[in-house]
Formats: sequence, structure tokens, C-alpha cells
Amino acid sequence: MTTLPIETDEHHSDHHHDEEHPDHRLFGLATFLVADGMTFAGFFAAYLTFKAVNPLPTGAVYELELPLPILNTVLLLVSSATFHQAGKALHQNATNRCRNWLLITAALGLAFLVSQMVEYFTLPFGLTDNLFASTFYAATGFHGLHVTLGALMILIVWWQTRPQSGRVTHNNPFPLEAAELYWHFVDGIWVILFVILYLI
Repeated sequence: MTTLPIETDEHHSDHHHDEEHPDHRLFGLATFLVADGMTFAGFFAAYLTFKAVNPLPTGAVYELELPLPILNTVLLLVSSATFHQAGKALHQNATNRCRNWLLITAALGLAFLVSQMVEYFTLPFGLTDNLFASTFYAATGFHGLHVTLGALMILIVWWQTRPQSGRVTHNNPFPLEAAELYWHFVDGIWVILFVILYLI
């Protein structure tokens, strides 16, 4: 007589639990990024307002040079592409290729930070000159903090994708996907900052 396998209550409960609680982690991260974007929107509004209503002192020159900001824009746009390549490699189970793309992405982010520091030392105005200048530094500095955190996240994901003992694999790609979403957000914010701060 053939004995049919009996599904235990525990197994049934776990299966039922999974059905009732789908993974909303990316949705939660997206919600956080929307809220974070509102903070940047406040910086944008404050900068444009202060620039319009806060007259510059006689003889002051606030013309912003474009070469470094353009370089920074290229660095971040390329880094978004390299991060995307890392994600594709992970889904193809090409771990070593994924790790190489992650290192390239982190290096591009660090290069952006170095370039931004160089710009700070060459600006024609200081942090406390007036509200316009202070808001410029606050907006770019807040974004720089995001780039710093993003680069650290990338390096953590790179460490977690190490062969054999890494937690991030093609079967568990969420940490990389979350970091990639965050990085694309940071890159998008920079494009808006670039247009508002340097082109308008």
C-alpha cells in the first residue's frame, strides 16, 4: 500500500505565511527615497529663492566654472551604467564580473567626491558669505554625504558577493538591488543639482 506524503501543519503555515507577507523591502526603500527627495526639493527651492532675492556684494563674482561639475556629472552617469552591469552579472551568476563592476562603480563615486572637494577649494565664495552661498554648500554637501554612503554600500555589497561565503548571490540579489536603486537616485539628484546650480 502506497503512503501519501502528509503536509504538516507547520509547512502549511509557513507556506500560508509567505503568501500573506510578500517582500515589500524595495517598496519601503523607494518610499524612503521619495521622502529624501523632498528634502532635496527644499534645498532646490531655498537656493533658487536666495539667489533671486539676496543681492551680491559690490564686486563679488559668483560665476561657477563648468569643467569640474561636467566631469562630476560624467562620473556619476558612467557609474550608474557600471552598477547596472554589476546587477546583470549577478543575475547571470557571474560573481567575479559582478565584483569587478562594483569596484569600478565605487571608484567612480570616490572620484566624484575628490573632484567635488577640489571644486570647493576653487570656488569664488565661502560657506558663510551669504544665504545663497550657504545654501549652495548645504545642497552639494548633503548630496556628497549621499554619495559617500552610497560608495560605502557598494563596498559592503562587494564584500558580501565574495565567492563561497558571500551572502549576496543570484538567488539573493536584494542587497545589490537596493544599493543600485539608491545609487540611481543619488545620480538623478545630481543631474537636477547640476542644472539648477550651474546652468540656470
